[in-house]
Amino acid sequence: MKISYNWLKEYLDFDLDHNSVSEILTDLGLEVEGISKYESIPGSLKGVVVGKITSLKKHPNADRLKITTVDIGEKDELQIICGAPNVKNKLTVAVATNGTTLYPNDEKLKIKKAKIRGELSNGMICGEDELNLGPSTSGIMILDEKIKAGTKLNSIYEIYNDWIFEIGLTPNRADAMSHLGVARDLRARLIHNEFNLDLKTPSVSNFHVEKRTKKIKIDVEDEDLAKRYCGIVLENIIVSESPSWLKNKLTSIGINPINNIVDITNYVMLDVGQPLHAFDYDKIEGNRVIIKRNSKKIKFKTLDEIERTITTDDLLICNSKEPMCLAGIFGGLNSGISDKTNTIFLESAFFDPISLRKSAKHHNLSTDSSYRFERGIDPNTTKYALKRAVLLIKEICPDSIISSDLIDLYPKKIEDTQIILGFEKIERIVGQKIEKESIKNIISSLDIKISSITESNLGLSIPAYRNDVKREADVIEEILRVYGYNNVKSSIKLNQSLILEKKNIKSKLVNIISNHLVSLGFYEIITNSLAPERFNNKNSKSVKILNSQSSDLSNLRTSMIFSGLTVINHNINRQNNNLKLFEFGKVYTRNEKSKYSEKSVIGIYVCGNKNLGLSWNSDNGSTDFYYTKGIVQSIINIIGLENIIYNEFSNDYYDYAESISIGEDIIFKYGLISSLQRSFIGIENEVFYAELDFDNIEKHIKTKPKIFKKVSKFPTVSRDISILVDENIKFRNIRESIINVNQSLIKKVALFDVYKGKNLPKGKKSYGISFKISDDTKTLSVKEIDLLVKKIIDKLEKSFEAKLR
Repeated sequence: MKISYNWLKEYLDFDLDHNSVSEILTDLGLEVEGISKYESIPGSLKGVVVGKITSLKKHPNADRLKITTVDIGEKDELQIICGAPNVKNKLTVAVATNGTTLYPNDEKLKIKKAKIRGELSNGMICGEDELNLGPSTSGIMILDEKIKAGTKLNSIYEIYNDWIFEIGLTPNRADAMSHLGVARDLRARLIHNEFNLDLKTPSVSNFHVEKRTKKIKIDVEDEDLAKRYCGIVLENIIVSESPSWLKNKLTSIGINPINNIVDITNYVMLDVGQPLHAFDYDKIEGNRVIIKRNSKKIKFKTLDEIERTITTDDLLICNSKEPMCLAGIFGGLNSGISDKTNTIFLESAFFDPISLRKSAKHHNLSTDSSYRFERGIDPNTTKYALKRAVLLIKEICPDSIISSDLIDLYPKKIEDTQIILGFEKIERIVGQKIEKESIKNIISSLDIKISSITESNLGLSIPAYRNDVKREADVIEEILRVYGYNNVKSSIKLNQSLILEKKNIKSKLVNIISNHLVSLGFYEIITNSLAPERFNNKNSKSVKILNSQSSDLSNLRTSMIFSGLTVINHNINRQNNNLKLFEFGKVYTRNEKSKYSEKSVIGIYVCGNKNLGLSWNSDNGSTDFYYTKGIVQSIINIIGLENIIYNEFSNDYYDYAESISIGEDIIFKYGLISSLQRSFIGIENEVFYAELDFDNIEKHIKTKPKIFKKVSKFPTVSRDISILVDENIKFRNIRESIINVNQSLIKKVALFDVYKGKNLPKGKKSYGISFKISDDTKTLSVKEIDLLVKKIIDKLEKSFEAKLR
């Protein structure tokens, strides 16, 4: 939000510079994220003076150029070369002297001594467009001959300069969405710092109804949504360009001037925080304004010429026949004012923030008006703001007449919040004692009324515009903002909380797995938990977002797959095809009984080559299913999971996949993402994905310490066998069977060859298996080794009908 330094000074008479004000605002919680200088004429015409052409001759080397001699009120006259068609002797002109910086068309142009076609030029005779004083022309600007040579041009033209604060306003500070609100906060701090200041609010005492010739009837059908509604009619309006002071005020804080009436409504909104809307009175059918929710869905064209579908939840401002405005959000195309408007109906209202926010989000609209209504405005400013706008209109349009009563419908007044504040609680929360008198002064400076005082408590009445102050803690926060957090002394003692091992296991696992994946060349990503509905598994019930900002953010994700695929697609489109990524995140589902569940998972994505960089001496082979499986197994080993079971796994997300379980809990799922799922994102490359169920891992992780053994001093023996088995038999089953023959002696079992095809019986395959045998207590004899190998072969023949090749 942009706030003007000059505007604040209209409310408060202080002599602080803009940097000091910025520091105070930030200290108050209104963080100033940036300060920029505003100049109504860029450069403020510095270095531009009035000159009088005393001689003129043709340039010897250019037909269209003239050599002029110009008097700028100094001892020596300047020779300036000019190519303007209207340059003549004896003219009074604007001269940019050497060193001057001009900003034509927002481009920086520095004037310096130069030779043009062999002749020296000391400065520049300027046109209006080059000085940002008028539209583009082909000639120079001609001034009144009565103006003295050497006169600074910025003494002739009025230039508005200001400093603009860019404030990062938090959503709870609805009261600070105006210059009045920021000035209130600033005054409270300055009073605390012993400045003697009054808040100078513009008077509306001159407001009075001049005649009652224009009839208007206002009906509020839903008083819960329009808690206060004010309106008035003015005639003899001339819609025209705004005066320069008003245009400068708006332009300085980023608002484009439109016309005098619309500009005044915007000015009052930015001044006191109350949005206003002006209707063309002659377009109000039946001279009747109705505030209601529509009974059915209808089409309505707004000011941006977009036809929108109005729902039964939207609050509308209607005439006797049709809607005129989406209340508090956007005006209708056919009810707004135009150059032909002579009479206006001016509206000022307080709309329900929750209802209006839902409508704004539904229609994907965010306006200056809705921004304020959504957060809650001051209901007690509604009438004042309307009177203020009327008086400004009368100031700009002197012939305008107030031609109706000011109608104020406020059936149920919004009461101030009552809070009892204890002095002891302030000291306990702040951590130090603040003098009672100082507390009372701060509270009073914030316009919070003290209704009662006892030795231990204060009875407070919180103004309605502070809708974020509802509890004792909120008031204490307000006191601290003004008192200054920097004035609260820090304790010498440092308190530290110890976290039990069980509660800290999750963060430890996250760090262990993250560090391990990074060591393998993976990069961590962070993506949005919101996803389009088309990305969610059709077999699962996804969690829908009410009033989502867009269709692409309409559901909570049921899988991490598409989050990563979106990142992969972004990289592939930029020739980054070799990717190893991981993300810690959550997925969300609901069951048949509409109970919601949230699950923590780790998504691991691999695509392209195993090594991210090309090198002549490294393995640059493509990633595949077994590479992904190896990553999964390395994670299982590093976190120490035991009793795992491998299973085949299938769902719509994968072409082929496996899962790893402990008991009935699936720990890991991994495989090749199906071409159909990849096509949703537009990826042709193969992408392998592994998903770790963090919640299930926490259930089975063992926190017992690692036990290290001495390296055996006895030799290890290797043996290889080749067997023929049915093609549907998995190696993991064979491996488990071999180890179970003698777990103490068989140290490792590995598959070094798989063969299918020629010279083998149909439906058969060949496995080449190696195993390492060792005894930690002695050296095994050849006889013992051969006996163990025979037991292994016998077991394989019995369990799998294997045949030795």
